[in-house]
Amino acid sequence: MKNRTITRLLLNWRNVVFVLIILGVFIFLKNTPLFEAILKGDLQKIKTFVGNNRISILLFSTFIMIIQNSFTIIPLLLVITINITFFGFLLGFLWSWLTSILAAILIFFLVRYLFQGWLLSKVDEKLVEKVENKGFIYVFEARIFPFIPTSLVNILAGVSSIKFSSFLLGTLFGNFIYFFVLALIPVGFLSSTVNEYILGGILLLCLIFYYVYSKKRATRKVSSKMGE
Repeated sequence: MKNRTITRLLLNWRNVVFVLIILGVFIFLKNTPLFEAILKGDLQKIKTFVGNNRISILLFSTFIMIIQNSFTIIPLLLVITINITFFGFLLGFLWSWLTSILAAILIFFLVRYLFQGWLLSKVDEKLVEKVENKGFIYVFEARIFPFIPTSLVNILAGVSSIKFSSFLLGTLFGNFIYFFVLALIPVGFLSSTVNEYILGGILLLCLIFYYVYSKKRATRKVSSKMGE
């Protein structure tokens, strides 16, 4: 019993130290010219600060995506626009999508294994139950609708008992659709670099997948209830 108490205290202190480090880094970055340029959306200044080194650009874009998935203080459209500015439409979109998945996974595991107990008392139980009941569908819907912050989706999924596979699939497909639509804004929806037939085909395939998955999930629920 004593060992459990000591372990719990150590975990609590580890969580506090971790949060303090994150806040310290955030406060430090907030006062830097680069971060101010990001918040203002000054692409020219961002390019000047980051430079032309490919590795530094990749690390920078990954870092701001992690911030976006943690606190949602940087607009997602701005992050995607920065990536498109550096890499062009196709690579910018794909890199934004990939880093968003990596960032979401990172926040999901941090919440689940470091802050779940602490956050459970601060999150609405009905929201957590909704995530657990819907699973993949909740994550997918939350990803494609712009009204729900990405950080909130990650936190709710991490706090809940939802399977990681459901979270990952919902993020993969949901972010692909939403990011592709957002990526069209910086380049212009009717730009010659974007083939509208490709756009329509991708959206159609995603919607078909969503419809088939929903039907299969509903069938499984009915079968399990009948089995009981």
